[in-house]
Amino acid sequence: MKVLFDQGTPVPLRSHISSHHVATAYELGWATLKNGELLTAAEKDGFEVLVTTDTNLRYQQNLTQRKIALVVLGTTSWPRIQKNIKAIVTAIDLATPNSYQSVSIN
Repeated sequence: MKVLFDQGTPVPLRSHISSHHVATAYELGWATLKNGELLTAAEKDGFEVLVTTDTNLRYQQNLTQRKIALVVLGTTSWPRIQKNIKAIVTAIDLATPNSYQSVSIN
């Protein structure tokens, strides 16, 4: 699966998702794209999952026509995210087109 990390998603998470192709918005030159533009660019480039820390994204965008799945992390804190790697990987593995999953970060 092609997975895109949004700006706030800690890059070290990538090493825990080795079964998928992971890229970051920054690496692709998409760091300045707004949410709707980023979703469109990601879908056009074949990304299937967007991992983001933007908990308001689903309220700011009309996601009904989107194909990309969203996995939302409740924090940008890498130490806290590290403690929840298994739940995050599971959410990514189970993502389906146009799905939304919020991963609780303790």
